[in-house]
Amino acid sequence: MTLAETPMTDPARRGVQRSPGLSYDDLLDMDTHTVPDVLRKRNWHFMDDADIPVARYTSREFHELEVEKVWTKVWQMACRGDDIPACGDSLVYDIAGLSILLIRQADMTIKAFFNVCLHRGRQLRDQDGNVAELRCSFHGFAWHNDGSMKQVPCEWDFPHVNQDQWGLKEVNVDQWGGFVFINMDPECESLASFLGELPEHFAVWELENRAKTVHVARLFRANWKVVQEAFMEAFHVVATHPQLLEGIGDANSQYDFWGNFSRAITPNGTPSPHIKYVPTEQQIFDSVSDKRLDQSSFVQVPDGMSARSVVGIGGRALWRNVLGDRVDAISDAEFSDSIYYTLFPNFHPWGAYVRIVYRFRPCGDNHEMSIMECMFLSPYDESQPKPPSAPIHWLGPDSDWTEAEELGFLARVFNQDTFNLPKVQIGLQTLKHAQVGKSGVTLANYQETKIRHFHILLDEWLAK
Repeated sequence: MTLAETPMTDPARRGVQRSPGLSYDDLLDMDTHTVPDVLRKRNWHFMDDADIPVARYTSREFHELEVEKVWTKVWQMACRGDDIPACGDSLVYDIAGLSILLIRQADMTIKAFFNVCLHRGRQLRDQDGNVAELRCSFHGFAWHNDGSMKQVPCEWDFPHVNQDQWGLKEVNVDQWGGFVFINMDPECESLASFLGELPEHFAVWELENRAKTVHVARLFRANWKVVQEAFMEAFHVVATHPQLLEGIGDANSQYDFWGNFSRAITPNGTPSPHIKYVPTEQQIFDSVSDKRLDQSSFVQVPDGMSARSVVGIGGRALWRNVLGDRVDAISDAEFSDSIYYTLFPNFHPWGAYVRIVYRFRPCGDNHEMSIMECMFLSPYDESQPKPPSAPIHWLGPDSDWTEAEELGFLARVFNQDTFNLPKVQIGLQTLKHAQVGKSGVTLANYQETKIRHFHILLDEWLAK
């Protein structure tokens, strides 16, 4: 029996099906410019099709297991280096009820400490800012910025405290792409080992040479994985973002994974295979340009040109003042497409020039509340001073994304994305009910590759 004759239930054929329509490689072949090799990289194989247990999203016990096995052991992005640019600048990074304090040293390196006073346990710093020392506001115990002991009030009453041994407990710090990562495990592998091939993927886009121009954070009444997984696939577009279908190849997205990270590439400027007619190139362009029904087209697509090539022309014009003649070597794909990576467990940098970076994490120690953050990393004119790093604009769980005007049209798209999420959390409680007869979440073999890859990695960390 040949492979073509074998049933789809055969293990050799599971996950091989693909949507009709142009593949991503087909689109790259039609690009008006040379595409970077990283967009041609491919790595995919069938992983599993078992349901994901509902308890991973609803159980307090599972949350505590994540704290023990993941958050206290894994490399995680804490901030941009530009968030603490000057000597003495400090930043508080909180994760799942734990608090870490990062501080720029006199030699311009960065150290990180558990953010707690060794006297009575008060959080040393509860806000960011520049400091000359780390002094607890409860009783006045103080440490130098390098973590060494500076002062014990009423020292006569603490003969049992050896000040040479009372330095703040450090956590591991390393940097990549302009981001600062921390790891609380003293026995952890190096950040370079953890990242694997990821720096190679981003070498052409130089995230370290970007400025953080937007940073918006919003709270959700849902587990952090529920929120994160809504941004790991394009499968939801047909139901959640129908206004985009003329200009997004949602079901023709490319999914891959390597080591601790995965990638999706959703082509824009090409129609969805879900629609049953062939839109014009003008209709395709209007869809990706966020034109409203009561507006005229922002740009007229010339006869014989594709919407993708027009997006490429627009991208080169937009960034020429910043990048100079380098824009002439940038492909249409890099200006058009959504190239979104996930580094386990919660860091989502985008490739090329869409500029987006996501981070998802629990809100405090509450497994049913989470924080979603969206940052824009923008190229800037390196002959000029680097723009200051944008502070976080916080939104509450009942806020509308459009309150963050700096997000532009993405705010309206995010409203569509996140409308479902609290209802997913409620639905998961129902799904696990015995009478429903199903205790897990079912994933597509291919289109939800990134979610499956995340849970396989999560299994590996939980087993350590």
